[in-house]
Amino acid sequence: MPFDHNDHYHRLLLRKLPEQGHGRTALDVGCGTGRFARRLAARGYTVGAVDPSAEVIAAAERIGGGPRFRRTDAASAALPTAHYDVITCLASLHHMPFRTVTRFRDALAPGGVLLVLGCYAGHTWWDLAAVPADAVARAGVSARERLRGGGPAVVPAPVRAPRMSLAAVRGEASRLLPGARVRQLLYWRYLLTYRVT
Repeated sequence: MPFDHNDHYHRLLLRKLPEQGHGRTALDVGCGTGRFARRLAARGYTVGAVDPSAEVIAAAERIGGGPRFRRTDAASAALPTAHYDVITCLASLHHMPFRTVTRFRDALAPGGVLLVLGCYAGHTWWDLAAVPADAVARAGVSARERLRGGGPAVVPAPVRAPRMSLAAVRGEASRLLPGARVRQLLYWRYLLTYRVT
């Protein structure tokens, strides 16, 4: 499997979920081929997984594994009000207007949580600390793939560079999701956590 910084954070995101997944609903926005959506399903969630790319949704459906995959643009598709216990959005919010988080907020059930593993533009001193770790991680994954004789064919998801700085993300999150927390992570990522009370 090629190196993916988002996979590096799966465990962190899983620790932020409500303890009991059984009987709960989750929506994974920008699911790609469904790696994180499958992890949610393995935790007992009934998972809807959406992505605007027909190619990656077709690949996700071929792999299967529990989630219900659907090709749709979460920024404009109808979402049920006060329905989901968890909404996750991994490295995909920067592909849509940031204000889309208000649609996710409105789709959360009471007590529900929104988890955004986002990408930001620009560099901070913390980003510079990630450069050596990034090089080591990529080299390790590359060596492991060579030893295994390569990995399965991967369908690349469309990629767009983030435009918002971390400061802008924090400002908009504070305005649109009062009480949200934004934590800076390595690899030009942040974790936005918002819980409906």
